[in-house]
Amino acid sequence: MNQDILLRARAALGDRTPMLTDCGLLCGAACCQTDEDGQGGVHLFPGEQALLKDREWARVLPSGFGPIMLCDGVCEREARPLGCRIFPLTPVRGRSGKWTVRLDARARAMCPLMRSGIGGLDPEFVRAARDAIRIIAADPEGEAFLERWHALEEEYRKPLW
Repeated sequence: MNQDILLRARAALGDRTPMLTDCGLLCGAACCQTDEDGQGGVHLFPGEQALLKDREWARVLPSGFGPIMLCDGVCEREARPLGCRIFPLTPVRGRSGKWTVRLDARARAMCPLMRSGIGGLDPEFVRAARDAIRIIAADPEGEAFLERWHALEEEYRKPLW
């Protein structure tokens, strides 16, 4: 994916976060921690691995989906990947066919903000996340990535029984 598109999407979010205060204080930054097996992390958008190459706190590993980044809960906030920046939101195609965002089913187990629903998040953050996703979707490689991301997240929405 064109680096300019990735940088524009990151700029659309700026330093906005789900709340006007540090939501990591509510849960001990649960979304930044790996589990006891060292699993977790965030999927990188196309081209993001190059932005993280000199970051000592970022460990990039391969996965079946594509590269994922693990950290130990300590990062340079301005260098965080898009997946971290939009959490607990996830890309989804709206009824109109345009890309938008909704709460990520994968966040249910760790994010206390899920209880309040999307209306409990800072509206400017939600708007910025939606804008960032639409910037990514304007690129064919970016849209293909969003389709794959969405399909993966849908697996977490299926009932277990």
